[in-house]
Amino acid sequence: MRKISNHGSLRVAKVAYPLGLCVGLFIYVAYIKWHRATATQAFFSITRAAPGTRWGQQAHSPQGTAADGHEVFYGIMFDAGSTGTRVHVFQFARPPRETPTLTHETFKALKPGLSAYADDVEKSAQGIQELLDVAKQDIPFDFWKATPLVLKATAGLRLLPGEKAQKLLQKVKEVFKASPFLVGDDCVSIMNGTDEGVSAWITVNFLTGSLKTPGGSSVGMLDLGGGSTQIAFLPRVEGTLQTSPPGYLTALRMFNRTYKLYSYSYLGLGLMSARLAILGGVEGQPAKDGKELVSPCLSPSFKGEWEHAEVTYRVSGQKAVASLHEPCAARVSEVLRNRVHRTEEVKHVDFYAFSYYYDLAAAVGLIDAEKGGSLVVGDFEIAAKYVCRTLETQPQSSPFACMDLTYVSLLLQEFGFPRSKVLKLTRKIDNVETSWALGAIFHYIDSLNRQKSPAS
Repeated sequence: MRKISNHGSLRVAKVAYPLGLCVGLFIYVAYIKWHRATATQAFFSITRAAPGTRWGQQAHSPQGTAADGHEVFYGIMFDAGSTGTRVHVFQFARPPRETPTLTHETFKALKPGLSAYADDVEKSAQGIQELLDVAKQDIPFDFWKATPLVLKATAGLRLLPGEKAQKLLQKVKEVFKASPFLVGDDCVSIMNGTDEGVSAWITVNFLTGSLKTPGGSSVGMLDLGGGSTQIAFLPRVEGTLQTSPPGYLTALRMFNRTYKLYSYSYLGLGLMSARLAILGGVEGQPAKDGKELVSPCLSPSFKGEWEHAEVTYRVSGQKAVASLHEPCAARVSEVLRNRVHRTEEVKHVDFYAFSYYYDLAAAVGLIDAEKGGSLVVGDFEIAAKYVCRTLETQPQSSPFACMDLTYVSLLLQEFGFPRSKVLKLTRKIDNVETSWALGAIFHYIDSLNRQKSPAS
């Protein structure tokens, strides 16, 4: 049998194989460059909008457009609170000629809060990097350079000495600058308390659909954090606008409309800071001579330690009394006296409440721990009286349950809510966390919009 020579085909293969690799590599590099450029265009088509133009009127880029014609973009917001740091990764879609909609959120939280690293700044970087990795896994590579990355710190850092807070923020900024995301000079900051309330109001009204209907009814929001508490709603009564103290009203422009909100943040009236005040301690300072902090809101037989803002306090209950609730309520009233502005209009506005409002209500069975629910303000008082009365014979999971419930009950009444007022308590609306983070990322994108607009 004659042997067939294949030398010619081998020579062709030797030439064709590397040539094919080179061509393939060239096409791949060109493809990646095109994707990066169009991803950036997808984001900045939002931020180049003129002030008078609605979000839905922007041009669509090929990369940022989903199959249904909706433009897709992302935002990353870090919430550095007093008790933990959380990352929210938001995916948005913008239907033609409409306001954006939120299509997905990824959320992860780490403890302790950023303020816990005040004396060891380098240690803070590990947790920040871990949360950044969550964002990198969630956002397609092509969108990284076009996705804004922001951290807003709240009451935990507001309560720190200025120099310590700034060192922490500088470390976070260094980690952010080394990331592949869109990082501006203002990417890391301590959030103004009023802005925190405004951003939370945007979040809850965005998720309930109230912002999509001009002139439609909106809802109010109540947030109870560890170091501060916020209230925000849109007044409809002229008397509210006329009688509100300076600093309680703020103008907000969103989705081509202007809102004049009643919004205020009470620093030092968050649940953990309030505990310390009720116990008679001073924020950031150990008790004098290591003395015990004694409170009528604790069980008479209780002795223990409690850590707050890196300070450990020895705490105990007072000697046996007939009922804990009455002396506890009297002490809480002293702490709240003349510190909260009361407004009548809150009686007539639907309110959502979250954070520690939710956690406390769930802990004593007032709402479903997973699904949330509705209750009336008076339910907190009823629960407080029951827990205070039974604390000695039926120890709660927290020795502070009597104190916390009494505090929340009286705080709500100080705001002006009657005992019969219905509140909706929730952690999520449409499976999205009801924090200020969503509203804050809109604020940030709006600021980018103004910076990029030729009319600004």
